[in-house]
Amino acid sequence: MNKKYLIVFLTSFIVVLIDQLTKFLVKINFQLNESLPLIKNIFNLTYIHNLGAGFGILQEQKLLLIFISIIVIGFIFYYIRKIRNKEKTLQIIVGFVLGGTIGNLIDRISYGFVIDFLDFQIWPIFNAADSFLTIGVIGLIIYFWKK
Repeated sequence: MNKKYLIVFLTSFIVVLIDQLTKFLVKINFQLNESLPLIKNIFNLTYIHNLGAGFGILQEQKLLLIFISIIVIGFIFYYIRKIRNKEKTLQIIVGFVLGGTIGNLIDRISYGFVIDFLDFQIWPIFNAADSFLTIGVIGLIIYFWKK
């Protein structure tokens, strides 16, 4: 196996593992809509079910969101071939996007919604997959902007 595939897939595996483990811990330790303040008026852990995508868009569009996720994953699998072996940063960034997409896809297929819990009070509640996906997309924008 080409080393670039190993880096992308290992990165995405670690992202999925972190995402699913944190969601599992929240699910078994919190009641739905329960909130635990960690930094008063700034950051809570708040267990919610998100029936849509980021920022509450596409509510109750589970099949569409599953379809979009599968398209993104397919595009990533196609795109990996085009990444040069020496582009390690790009491989990790793509692994973040792949892992984040898979993490939320697992929830949508398993539960019909995504488990969210990171609550910064001034921002919609999100999860680890969302974080890695956002970092990955921003990383891709910066990477290709510089090119």
